[in-house]
Amino acid sequence: MEVQKLPMLLEIRNASKAYVGKSGSVQALDNLSLELGKGDFVAVQGESGCGKTTLLLTAGGLQAPDRGEILIGGQEPYALSPGRRAELRAQQLGFVFQQFHLVPYLSVLENVLTAAMATHGAEAGPRACELLDRLGLAHRAAHVPGQLSTGERQRTALARALFNRPKVILADEPTGNLDRANAVVVLEQLREFARAGAVLLVTHDEHALEYAQRVVRMEAGRLASD
Repeated sequence: MEVQKLPMLLEIRNASKAYVGKSGSVQALDNLSLELGKGDFVAVQGESGCGKTTLLLTAGGLQAPDRGEILIGGQEPYALSPGRRAELRAQQLGFVFQQFHLVPYLSVLENVLTAAMATHGAEAGPRACELLDRLGLAHRAAHVPGQLSTGERQRTALARALFNRPKVILADEPTGNLDRANAVVVLEQLREFARAGAVLLVTHDEHALEYAQRVVRMEAGRLASD
């Protein structure tokens, strides 16, 4: 009997993406391919402008490639309607960014619960409280982002990313604004998540590489080393 191979959690197949600016065309992705399966923690390094953020946006169903294919859990997000694509992102992906993107007038708890808007989970409250407790934020649940430290804001963003139990987390410089102690908290949580899911991490933080299972380097839209 032939054993059926499970689909990868995230597949980037020959993706290319160019931007046209005043100084001409910039090739952000150039025929790039990358796969992540369960248990993968992949860190991406490279100089500014090499295409790292474009890679995350394209992989995350936020920016269609000019050519190539993206598969999230075996599904092509750019072949779906915008609403269905948003639903796929909410179910399969979690995003963590350097700038947090928290809603300034919502409390910590409410910011985490914004992740429930797309999935309408019945156990939203207990799930959010569980994550805040795990990330040492329970005592900050009623505070707004302006009352938090930088590390607490990033941990709130991480709790929001973990809320829907995604299969893949896409993280763009999540430790870039953090001191070492807070960076360790975030990286430990990402490594723990990768035991059952996958993490694609863009970083300039050399310390973060110690947590990755695999390190790739990008140059001019391509994977230069792996």
